[in-house]
Amino acid sequence: MTAKFRLILFVLLGLAGCSPALPGARTSAPQEITVFAASSLTEAFQEAAKAFEAQHSDIRVALNFAGSSQLAAQLSEGIAADVFASANVAQMQAVIDMGLIQAGTEAIFAANRLIVIVPANNPANLSAPEDLAKPGVKLILAVEGVPVRDYTDQIVARMPMDFQTAFYANVVSEEDNVRQVAAKVALGEADAGIVYTSDVTPEIANRVLQIAIPDGQNVVAVYPIAPLADAPHPAAAQQFIDFILSPEGQSILLRRGFNPPPGI
Repeated sequence: MTAKFRLILFVLLGLAGCSPALPGARTSAPQEITVFAASSLTEAFQEAAKAFEAQHSDIRVALNFAGSSQLAAQLSEGIAADVFASANVAQMQAVIDMGLIQAGTEAIFAANRLIVIVPANNPANLSAPEDLAKPGVKLILAVEGVPVRDYTDQIVARMPMDFQTAFYANVVSEEDNVRQVAAKVALGEADAGIVYTSDVTPEIANRVLQIAIPDGQNVVAVYPIAPLADAPHPAAAQQFIDFILSPEGQSILLRRGFNPPPGI
């Protein structure tokens, strides 16, 4: 390589290294917020996260779904998150009591109802909630502490004592979250399960039958959401919460089978 050629190459490399960034080029990666959400919110929050990201190109949403009690336990162990969306007030209060969420920052953003589901062929020939106490019925519930189980227990507590005894005697499996209950019933692994109405998603709708729980026996499940007190990205966390509470966020929840918060 001649001295002249080396000089030209050196100048060109120097110019390339000093060239300004192209207009509009991204200078930093989007910030990522972590949202802990109850498993019953899976499809709704997946859709909401995509819509939110479309409006906020500088923010990405990482979703962690599990039973609300499991999520609260993860938070208690120090796992970082920006937002917590629970399927009941009790688990939200538990996180508040840990000092991980500031009291008064939570807001109710959705409501739900419980329903009995059975496999499409209805092997136990069930037609009413009272049938869940029949001898030999194989019943799947969520494990104790999961919100849908708490709501279920409230419903059962309103029934006669003989029903309560026979109902719990029929439980053959307890699952970590409500989506596991829905999936097992859809697969025919039990005669019935109790889930939220929103859990009858298009993926399982043709594989289960629904048995309504009368309003006089049913309960209203409410969903609170709040930012974590030590959220790594507090401003972005609040933006996501504001989106969930906005008309667009509420419309997504309605399409996914949820009801508006009580009083709205």
